[in-house]
Amino acid sequence: PRQVKAAETAPRRIRAYYIPDGIHMPNWRPDVVGPDYDLKPILAPLGPLKQKVSVLTGLANFPARPDGPGDHASGTGAFLTVAHPKKTSGADIQNGISMDQVAAAYLKDFTRIPSMQLGIDGGNGVGDCDSGYSCAYARNISWASATQPLPKVTSPAVVFDQLFQGFDPQTSAEERAKRYAYRKSILDYVRTDANSLKTRLGKTDQIKLDQYLTSVNELEDQIIKAETGPQCDPIDKPGDPVNLEDHVALMTELMALAFQCDATRVITFMLANAGSNRSYDFLGVSGGHHEISHHQSLQSNFDKLTVIDTWEVQVFTQLLSRLDSVTDIDGNTLLDNSLIFFSSEISDGNAHNHTDMPILLAGRGGGDIVSGRHLVYQNYPSVAQLFVSMLQNVGVSLQDFGDSSGPLAML
Repeated sequence: PRQVKAAETAPRRIRAYYIPDGIHMPNWRPDVVGPDYDLKPILAPLGPLKQKVSVLTGLANFPARPDGPGDHASGTGAFLTVAHPKKTSGADIQNGISMDQVAAAYLKDFTRIPSMQLGIDGGNGVGDCDSGYSCAYARNISWASATQPLPKVTSPAVVFDQLFQGFDPQTSAEERAKRYAYRKSILDYVRTDANSLKTRLGKTDQIKLDQYLTSVNELEDQIIKAETGPQCDPIDKPGDPVNLEDHVALMTELMALAFQCDATRVITFMLANAGSNRSYDFLGVSGGHHEISHHQSLQSNFDKLTVIDTWEVQVFTQLLSRLDSVTDIDGNTLLDNSLIFFSSEISDGNAHNHTDMPILLAGRGGGDIVSGRHLVYQNYPSVAQLFVSMLQNVGVSLQDFGDSSGPLAML
């Protein structure tokens, strides 16, 4: 039934985009509520795509609050789980399943890659990264279970291989069709022999044979997806740049291609790790980001944060623009048929608060979402309610997630 339903409509996609150290909220939060919201300096890059992006004000992630210090790691661990990470720097980590992995479990039947976890900064997941919180929390936003973070890939070359390994640009459509038919005919032959054998087996061996036949069917499905699914041409295989701007640009293009090729429908991306102290000299900003985010209400730091935050929205907008330039199978764009969550682990970098989170929701969810609005919420509803709405949009049947139940009212 899921496959029949998916075939009737264009693919629905989910993406989460993480930025570190919060946002300078006075230069982010629009003054106007509703569809004609104003673009403060940090949101100015959204201009051409404003009608496809909503600003959500007033949501909270209360489980992200740490036990004592450690807001960056705890907030990042809870970024997509909306669960309370256990404070430990050892192996006994405890969190929750992340929203993207709930989506991946439902959508995995339709693509070669159930989900992709990508980012810019690497690092392993062991040790103390923030006041007694494990690096597993600080360096991962995707969690397959309460104890299993999914490490991100930071190499554009590795991402390229995931998407296009085995792609031969010299192969014609006719040759690809012949190769597909040849592979499938061999599998059909094996399956015919196996069905004949089944009549001569005992019950235990019949169960084993059924498991084997199931694996054959799954292999056929993978071949069909690879050979007859959406076709797209790869870029030249990239190297691994040392320049941040080039690195982000390459990952942006590869993330767009992943959706365009329908290689996956679920992606998470970390622009940096939790509490990043990266220097942005190329933007004319001296000092580390984390240090600047502890602004102490100094105007000089506000100015620097505005420059950094604006660049983060700018590179996010470049991804949106790329998705909006590709027509999907229903005549809408890839962006129209996606929902993309953009936020940070905290709100204000000095206060380390987990209320009034800086959130953008881009895309129209296949037309089910009214985009291009500034929506303001009272009494701090949970970001988990937004995730319920996003998951329901891609077809997941659930009401409860994280610390809340039910979808967000606006959706």
